[in-house]
Amino acid sequence: MNGAVADSMFYYGKDYGLNYGVSLPTVRSIANEEDADHDFALYLLKQQVRELKLAAMHIAQPAKLITAEDANIWAEALINSEIAEECAFALISRSAVAVNIYKEWIASDNEFTIYAALMTAARMDTLQGEVLKPVNTAVERFPSSRPIAHGAVALLAKAYMQPALHESVKSIIAQLGNSTSAEYIRDEMSWRMEF
Repeated sequence: MNGAVADSMFYYGKDYGLNYGVSLPTVRSIANEEDADHDFALYLLKQQVRELKLAAMHIAQPAKLITAEDANIWAEALINSEIAEECAFALISRSAVAVNIYKEWIASDNEFTIYAALMTAARMDTLQGEVLKPVNTAVERFPSSRPIAHGAVALLAKAYMQPALHESVKSIIAQLGNSTSAEYIRDEMSWRMEF
């Protein structure tokens, strides 16, 4: 246990029950030494220990997520920005039904589920304009959410890398209302779109 590291960790949302302060790369490395085991991953996910929840994302099998409903048990565990990012990175974005999960999660009432949805979409190889449409609604529903603003920037920046989506991204930014999140997105995207 590294209490100094645990005390210095920063994420948005609820605290874990136990946090041993193990670095994320170390958790990933240990988890990747294990064989994929979806049932064991679900067991780890239910524990109130940060490192076990994070490891669960790497031990789980994306192929077991056959429908968007299969992902709902993972959505229930998204209590903060760190676990949401890891879920998007290690599990949901690697699922064959990632787009379907995105469509369901982006409409959630949980800001960290929405954040995971945005981060999942930002990891997709190719994006369609349809994926971008719910961004404004998510920002309007959570006008002061830093995680949702971060997720929106990640997705819009990824989309802007595709010339065919330039106008869609500009349109979404132009339609943003006046809120803390919207201002952050406009500021971040203004310099990203210059390059």
